[in-house]
Amino acid sequence: MSSTTDRPATRTRYIDALNQGIADAMAEDERVVLMGIDVGAGGGIFTVTKGLHERFGARVLDTPISEMGYVGAAVGAAMTGLRPIVEIMFMDFVGVCMDPILNQAAKLPYMTSGALECPVVFRTQTGAGRSAGAQHSQSLEAWFAHVPGLKVVMPATVTDAHDLLVAAVRDPDPVVFVENRRLYGMRGEPDTDPLPLGRARIARPGDEVTVVTWGQTLRECLAAAEACPVSLEVIDLRSLVPLDMETVLASVERTGRLLVVHEAVQDFGAGAEIAARVADALFDLLLAPVRRLATPAVPMPFSPELERSLLPDAPTIVEAAEALRREG
Repeated sequence: MSSTTDRPATRTRYIDALNQGIADAMAEDERVVLMGIDVGAGGGIFTVTKGLHERFGARVLDTPISEMGYVGAAVGAAMTGLRPIVEIMFMDFVGVCMDPILNQAAKLPYMTSGALECPVVFRTQTGAGRSAGAQHSQSLEAWFAHVPGLKVVMPATVTDAHDLLVAAVRDPDPVVFVENRRLYGMRGEPDTDPLPLGRARIARPGDEVTVVTWGQTLRECLAAAEACPVSLEVIDLRSLVPLDMETVLASVERTGRLLVVHEAVQDFGAGAEIAARVADALFDLLLAPVRRLATPAVPMPFSPELERSLLPDAPTIVEAAEALRREG
């Protein structure tokens, strides 16, 4: 008879890891409540919250289609001692509820000299690649990373989907938790050991070019590393705020080259901030200019062919890495 250690590891979907993360956070702390459009009986538009209403009852609150109203209510609930997880169905919709996030949640600890905390998690999903058009495909994480007081988390693996969500709920500060819907069906080995926010990981070691990424593009970067004749060290940031520059700088100091890859529009994006910090700290050690590979500054088209032509993928990452290696 084989031992339990000989059994294949359980593999679960990214979407189920999120569901379990919410369930674990709610079971751990009765102050945690879940709010959003159809998150209750409907289980959410992508079924992330399926079954939670049956388990946790009144702590799972279906809301009207009014992002400004229910996001504001979640911030108020956090101010009075609850720990809300609030779902914004598409990241593109944050434009109608930015005030409670930008001016209330992010500023509350500062405005009260630390007397109040605002432990609220704003869950939302993002990303192109599903022919959802210009109003349902945007990656807007740089908006939130620009706001002092907000933390921004973008898990790229099944393990991180669970662990970072639990860590976000436990955090005393407001956290924007960004999921990419193209990852929802991805399978992996789950884990239940929540990490602190702001710790990047080396997803694949290498020694010629450092590739920094987050979210969905991690899969493309890892595929590129497998195919590329250049040795790529792939770093998954996991979060933009806090930003683990220590891991990034240590890698670039060894490789001498940096390529930042992300799905969001390149202009004024998070990649520019990372490039600037690396140039400031390691200018004399760089063997080539820092390069970025991201989506051009155009609305995302509905056409699948046009959409694919804009997004960074494994072949374009290989091409960019080879060009960077030739530069120095």
